[in-house]
Amino acid sequence: MQRNTGNEEFLMKEIDFNAITPCGECCAGCKKKDSGFCEGCIESDGFCKEWTESKGCPVFKCAKEHDVRFCGLCSEFPCEFLVAKVTWNKNIVEDLTLLAKIYKNKMD
Repeated sequence: MQRNTGNEEFLMKEIDFNAITPCGECCAGCKKKDSGFCEGCIESDGFCKEWTESKGCPVFKCAKEHDVRFCGLCSEFPCEFLVAKVTWNKNIVEDLTLLAKIYKNKMD
């Protein structure tokens, strides 16, 4: 996710929340998806190739169990589970907090 540059109104117009994964990533423009390596988390219902050995993305499963579009909208957010699983983004809590704020403003 892009960092907040102080222009949340711009971000509100630009974000396609249908393309946002439970962990806050966006598959649109992803090199792995564009190359055909990954079919996309949303499209594969959390069973993308990277998570094959673990029988699906644990963050995707958790969001589905909590009936939320992405983790920032969960009543249990932020949680230790998310931080432990999303090791590639050290700013996951901040990023999903901002994403949730933009989503809620957009939906109002």
